[in-house]
Amino acid sequence: MKIISGFENLPSLSQETIIAIGNFDGIHSGHKKILEILVKKADELGMLSMVLTFSPHPENILGEKRIKMIQTLDQRLREIEKFGTQLALIIPFDEKFSSLSGEEFIRKIVIYLLRAKVVIVGENFRFGKNRQGDVHLLRRMASQFALQVYSLPSISKERMAVSSSLIRQFLQEGQIEKANIFLGKAYEIEGEVIKGKSRGKILGFPTANIQTQNEILPPGVFITNVVMDSEALPSLTNIGHCPTFGPQQKNIESYIIDFDKDLYGRKIRIQFIKKLREEIKFESPEALSQQIKRDLNAAKNYFNIG
Repeated sequence: MKIISGFENLPSLSQETIIAIGNFDGIHSGHKKILEILVKKADELGMLSMVLTFSPHPENILGEKRIKMIQTLDQRLREIEKFGTQLALIIPFDEKFSSLSGEEFIRKIVIYLLRAKVVIVGENFRFGKNRQGDVHLLRRMASQFALQVYSLPSISKERMAVSSSLIRQFLQEGQIEKANIFLGKAYEIEGEVIKGKSRGKILGFPTANIQTQNEILPPGVFITNVVMDSEALPSLTNIGHCPTFGPQQKNIESYIIDFDKDLYGRKIRIQFIKKLREEIKFESPEALSQQIKRDLNAAKNYFNIG
């Protein structure tokens, strides 16, 4: 997949396009349906498949409250590529771009610049100045330009519409299993293993401390997989402030079961499977060590490790 950031870096397109437009944060079940249809239709029609996405999130420019993203931009693009998309165009969302009216966005960007003949969006997609544009506007203007519009309804799970905002809420509350149901996969963060304060080693459970660009770090103790070189290693991960040892900054620590190799400087991914408990303050390091043993037994039972 070719990745282009900014309209100024987009070469002249010799081929008509079919485009999917959206933030695509998390690549949840609804996003997957849009991307599957995008690639299928592109193959059928012999058009270039393109995803048009935004960074930063429009709400972080226009909204009153900052949105934490489910994925980094790199994670998002890697997920989009898996569907066989040919081109991803990242629009650096800023005040200038946000001043375009809905009609200008369709005419100047979608039709003339991107040469779109088919557009695929979620039914709640909004665009243009003050979010005035919607699927109805897309359809009204489509007839002027022989443009086909596909709007996909939201997918529901547990009687709730699947959305990135709902998944963010679950993650920030530490409801990892619910978030995973709505994502359709395990929530994942990635980063580099850095040197920590070796408290885990002192307690008898040496951990990998991770530095990450991911913005949502669900609080608590979790059963996880640590993924390195496509190998998933059963693990136990704590995200929190280590209150037993006094005030600390937030840490991400993973104990990989039956693993003793040096990981400093390695890039790893952590897949969150099941939450075991909240992080709490223990009376002593010894009491914490005993709890970690219980957590470890729970993880071993989950993975069926003797």
